[in-house]
Amino acid sequence: METIREWLNRRPFEAFVLRLSNGEAYEVRHPENVALGKNRLAIVYPEVDRFVHVSLVDINTIEALQTA
Repeated sequence: METIREWLNRRPFEAFVLRLSNGEAYEVRHPENVALGKNRLAIVYPEVDRFVHVSLVDINTIEALQTA
């Protein structure tokens, strides 16, 4: 959880990808789009009106988002 918090608090913010144990991947393009709880987090994608809930134990890696 501390690693996620560190990524969210970086200044300037650097977009990142959460890769899960089931192979799914979720992009975080803005820190205000994430709500971090004790055991899980929620990511909102307002442009498509979508919410994703992720268990923290399912996160395998966090990587910088490669932008073109």
